[in-house]
Amino acid sequence: MKKLLLVCLLLVSTHALAELRKWVDAEGKVQYSDQLPPPNVKAKILHIPASAAAPGVVAGSSPVQAKTIAEREAELKKAQLDKKQAADKVALEQARIAAEKENCSAAQLNLRTLQDGTRMLVVDAKGQRSYLDDEQRRQRIEKGQENVKTFCK
Repeated sequence: MKKLLLVCLLLVSTHALAELRKWVDAEGKVQYSDQLPPPNVKAKILHIPASAAAPGVVAGSSPVQAKTIAEREAELKKAQLDKKQAADKVALEQARIAAEKENCSAAQLNLRTLQDGTRMLVVDAKGQRSYLDDEQRRQRIEKGQENVKTFCK
């Protein structure tokens, strides 16, 4: 009984290793079979059963390494990290541009105030108040113009 079961299993398993082929016969009909087609017909292999294929091999393709779950997770984490780094880089660039605009606006406002001609009161390190004279105003206007050129590109 065991021998008969073994023979039956061997016969069934050899059939499971068969490849499925597709071709068009002389009459123009599409044929599907696990048998070889006539010698003058070009057949396409449609299916290699999973039990016959090597791990990572797909029917009709070159061998491909199967990725493990850990490798897929590592790729996903790397992609997420790359995406986060790109977003951080964009946010940093936007913050830099906003700071440049703010510096430009402040420099322009300072220059306009100095050029306005009204008397300006300044407080020194000791807390003493004094007004800018014409020479001090001219020096500060020159410095303000340099700041505008620097910050407003």
